[in-house]
Amino acid sequence: MNLDSTEVDNTSKKTQYLRVILMGIAAFIVNTTEFVPVGLLSSIAQNFSITPAHAGWMLTVYAWIVALMSLPLMLLTGKMDRKTLLLASFVLFFISHILSVFAWCFEALLISRIGIAFAHAIFWSITASIAIRVAPWGKKNFALSVLATGTGLAMVLGVPLGRLIGESLGWRMTFATIAVASFVMLIALFRLLPSLPSLFSGSLSKVSELMKKPILLHMYFFIFLMFTAHYTAYSYIEPFLKVIGHNSAGFTTLILLLFGGAGIIGSVVFGYLGERANKQLLIGSTLIVTSSTALLYFAAQYSSYMIALIILWGAAMMTIGLAMQVRVFNVDANASDIIMSLFSGIINLGIGAGALFGNQVIQRINLQSVGVAGAIFGVVGLVVLFFLLRRVAREERVEINSHIVN
Repeated sequence: MNLDSTEVDNTSKKTQYLRVILMGIAAFIVNTTEFVPVGLLSSIAQNFSITPAHAGWMLTVYAWIVALMSLPLMLLTGKMDRKTLLLASFVLFFISHILSVFAWCFEALLISRIGIAFAHAIFWSITASIAIRVAPWGKKNFALSVLATGTGLAMVLGVPLGRLIGESLGWRMTFATIAVASFVMLIALFRLLPSLPSLFSGSLSKVSELMKKPILLHMYFFIFLMFTAHYTAYSYIEPFLKVIGHNSAGFTTLILLLFGGAGIIGSVVFGYLGERANKQLLIGSTLIVTSSTALLYFAAQYSSYMIALIILWGAAMMTIGLAMQVRVFNVDANASDIIMSLFSGIINLGIGAGALFGNQVIQRINLQSVGVAGAIFGVVGLVVLFFLLRRVAREERVEINSHIVN
């Protein structure tokens, strides 16, 4: 069955578009809950009488579970009806958020986040294929762009809004709001989505085959390093601005909003230059992210500098993610589902590693050093990128020469 076709021929175009938009809203909800603790660390830490660094374990555990379980869950649930699996993931998502609301200790909150992480892993292993299948004929790119928009809006609106609710009504109310939204989404998905038999055909042997591709491994290593660099500093941006920059709660919310908005700028820039200047964008964005983390301590002392830095930083991180997504996707078109599942897993591995490394820097050195610590990973990432681009260029020359000979 062609994935770029509708599942039910007699379904109206309006309903088909509505289904795609529904998947975009679902992406918004799921991504919001992953990153909203970044803006609430101090409040959560204060509630449980722990340090913000200790509260940062929420980010590490969540990200690593998503990283480690995305591929296994995709393989284990490969034969399940996609609608049934999506609904099951949202049931787990809703129940886990209810536990977050009533968490009586930090360990209980951590358990709730583990449940949400499992739901997240399932959701992102199937959501792209579902969006494509329910979209109108010939609207594959539209479906994917809606998912990307939902993901981007989570950073632009979801995280700052979650922080505003948490600051005004308490952090538990943020999770309660997400729980209500997820329950409404569960009902909407149940009513609007058709039955979607699984079309998945991946296997462990294909994973083993992909792991023998040196260029793909280099790409994964690079993206791991850059997300580790980013989240070493960004995971603790809220306590950093509060303690080091002596900024108000309102300014912190503005910074989170600008970071998300800058991601949209990055996606627009990539849309214009991604194909003809992919290499230059990657190098420039890697330099910007590395410089931004390195200069974080100095920029935090001045509001205008911090605003400029966060906009550059946010745009560059989005560009890196998009540029590498295109590159890994093109490695093997016949294994795109597994490649993208691994790509998502590697990103979350980097998120968890960054949050953990930042935690250790705060505990063993001090809070103001998280930016410089992140920059170290950025420098290593730049070196890996240099060797990766050289290898890609060399293989492209070999392929061109072989075509000339033939």
